[in-house]
Amino acid sequence: MRTRNRCIGLWLNDAERERLLRQCAATGLNANAYLRKLIAGESPRPRPPDAYAALLRELSAIGNNVNQLAHRANARGEATRAEIHAAAELVRQAYQSVQEAV
Repeated sequence: MRTRNRCIGLWLNDAERERLLRQCAATGLNANAYLRKLIAGESPRPRPPDAYAALLRELSAIGNNVNQLAHRANARGEATRAEIHAAAELVRQAYQSVQEAV
C-alpha cells in the first residue's frame, strides 16, 4: 500500500520550472523527492562529483597502507625509510587527485 495517498498539483512559470529542474539535476533527485525534502525542512545537498567514489577508494587504500606501516613500525620498533617515502607519495597523489576533482 502507498504511504503517500495525497496528490497536489503545482503550477509554475517557465523560469520557476527551469530553476526546479536545475536544482533537481544538481542533487540527483527527481522533483517529487526534491520537494519532499524541502517540505521536511531538509536542504538537499548537491550530488558529489563522479570522481568522488574513485577518490574514496584511493583514500581508503592509503589508509590501509598507513595502518600497515603503523603496525609494522610498532612490531619492529621502526619503519624503513622506503616505507615512509612510499606512504608520503601516496598522500601526495591523493592530495593531487582531490585538487583535480574539486
